[in-house]
Amino acid sequence: MTSELPRPDDVDVVAAASRAETALATLVAALGEGAHQLSLALDRIDGVFLTADVSLKLTPDALYLPEEGGEDEFVKLRMLLVYALEGSTARSAVLIATTLSDLVPRVRGWSARDGWLHPMDPAELKRSQAPCADGPAPLRQFVPAPVLDRYAALLEDNPHG
Repeated sequence: MTSELPRPDDVDVVAAASRAETALATLVAALGEGAHQLSLALDRIDGVFLTADVSLKLTPDALYLPEEGGEDEFVKLRMLLVYALEGSTARSAVLIATTLSDLVPRVRGWSARDGWLHPMDPAELKRSQAPCADGPAPLRQFVPAPVLDRYAALLEDNPHG
């Protein structure tokens, strides 16, 4: 017997979609130029675990999705972020950004709760990323994630408040 997920109100989904767009715009601005890997993991209330991974390159002028299929994966990541921020069908969700263009990749993470992305403690993030195998972990630097200002992107779009 499978239980159905609750159907979120359309108004809540639209509001979460707006927050997801703001979060992604703010995240891209915070990451800055370079090559980055975004990974989102969503644990639904029915026990289904969903993930999306996208590589992107940021330049002063544009955002590029260099891998084939990158656009589809970016749409998937954005959709999962909407449901993570809406919250009624998600038990937990984590967004991890790895900056690949540094000599030692920098890893930052945010957890979705209360309708927004909140920075994760680097030590907690490092523990969550420990390899399952007995082999050595890849060299990465776990750094504090910046606070993503919910309102910064909105104010840029509407400078009159």
